[in-house]
Amino acid sequence: MSQREVFIVDDDEAIRDALAWLFQSRGVIARTFASAGDFLTSWSPELRGCLVLDIRMENMTGLELFDRLLELGARLPVIFLTGHGDVPMAVASLKKGARDFVEKPFNDNELVDKVIDALQWEERQRESEADAASLAQRMQSLTMRERQVMDKVLGGKLNKVIADDLGITMRTVEVHRAHVFEKMGVSSAVELAQLLSATRR
Repeated sequence: MSQREVFIVDDDEAIRDALAWLFQSRGVIARTFASAGDFLTSWSPELRGCLVLDIRMENMTGLELFDRLLELGARLPVIFLTGHGDVPMAVASLKKGARDFVEKPFNDNELVDKVIDALQWEERQRESEADAASLAQRMQSLTMRERQVMDKVLGGKLNKVIADDLGITMRTVEVHRAHVFEKMGVSSAVELAQLLSATRR
């Protein structure tokens, strides 16, 4: 993982400081925010990491911030810190896509473990999206004829059959096939099939 960063949003300074120290003691970079508004001011779609969010805060609650972030298209994993009476609200937030919630008083190691798990999940999501974007770019680089040849190669057809199907010479099929493999970054039809199936999971 290139960088582990957790964003702590809590209007209690003592809790913010304690959490920042806790995460940094486990090698996780921590940034603290005294209010939901402060975090919103700093938020951008490029932000990477995990958000640890107190559910009850003045002015804008953690739930309201979460809803606002969803409206903005934010995809940071969110872990709520909740009091006992807030559990129903926290459960409702899970249905909206929050990653987890931790009841106060919480076990320090359990909280850090949940955050590290969320950071690893977020990293995998980013890598998966990057792989899909790279594949889409490679697919777009194929000509229409190369796409036709690729589809038939994936269907298990031999070059001679492909040539007959498309009304072109076998040599032309070989050239298109080589271009497809080169553009897609593979060396065989099996690798090509594996590449395409992996991105559809």
